[in-house]
Amino acid sequence: MMVSIVVMLAGCAPTPEPTPTPTAAFASEEEAFAAAEETYRAYTDAVNQVDFSDPSTFDAVYVLLSGASEASTRKVFSEFYAAKVRTIGITTYDSFAGASADLASGTISANVCVDVTEVDVVDESGSSVVSPDRPARQPMLVTFDGAHGSGLVTISAQDPTDTFTCAS
Repeated sequence: MMVSIVVMLAGCAPTPEPTPTPTAAFASEEEAFAAAEETYRAYTDAVNQVDFSDPSTFDAVYVLLSGASEASTRKVFSEFYAAKVRTIGITTYDSFAGASADLASGTISANVCVDVTEVDVVDESGSSVVSPDRPARQPMLVTFDGAHGSGLVTISAQDPTDTFTCAS
């Protein structure tokens, strides 16, 4: 009898709640790379719309950034605003190649060839403030952060790299 009571009581004990299985940020590398390139395209478009005399134009860029990339961009934009510089021309990129994608965490990296051939930054007098040594085409390793299940992908780092070269 005691055994049957113990068995009955054991059957009445609450069952532990199942722990949810984390959802992968992306279903495939292809999906991750496509989301990253879409973000980079939007970022380039937003950068090309920035007017350094109007800080309200900065927000479209900031929303696409996170981490170190957001911090450094905010600093540079603030410095350009204070210095009253303006840009001439547009930034483009002519290659975007996914390098790695962690589907679970949403971290993506890509090799991007940024083309600033047509871009100049000038001061109030119209004189260029761009170093004459600045390469017109710049190989960059861009890191993206894809939030779990949100579909939001931000640029978290942009670093010059020598792991690839931009085609001439």
